[in-house]
Amino acid sequence: MSTTLEGRLQIGSIVIHCYEFNRMVEFWQEALHYVPRGPAEHGWMVLCDPKRHGPNLSFQARDSHAPHRSSIHLDLYSPDQDAEVERLLALGVRRYPWRYHPGADFVFLEDPDGNLFCVVQRT
Repeated sequence: MSTTLEGRLQIGSIVIHCYEFNRMVEFWQEALHYVPRGPAEHGWMVLCDPKRHGPNLSFQARDSHAPHRSSIHLDLYSPDQDAEVERLLALGVRRYPWRYHPGADFVFLEDPDGNLFCVVQRT
C-alpha cells in the first residue's frame, strides 16, 4: 500500500437530488453555515464549508421525486480521473449508462451493490 497521498480519491461532495431545490439549498446553508461556491446554475448548486474542513454539499434539481433510486450519492474527487476510474473498475464497480453533456468532468459508476457515485476530475 502506498503512503503517498497523490492520486488518492477523497469525498469532495455529497450530492442530494431534490424536488424542493430552493428550500433544500436554503435549509442546508443555514443548518451547516455553509456558503455557496458560486451561483446556482442549470439546477445545480454547491455549498462549501467556509473553513474547508468538511466535504461540499451539492444539490441537483429534479422535476419529481425519484422513487427507484437513492436521492443521495457521493462525488469522489481525483487529480487523475481516468486512472481512478480504471482502478475502481478493476475492483468490481460498473459504469453507469449516464447521458453526459459535452465537457462533463464526472463519470458515473455503480458500486458492487448498485449504488451510484461519481468520480470527478479535480486538480
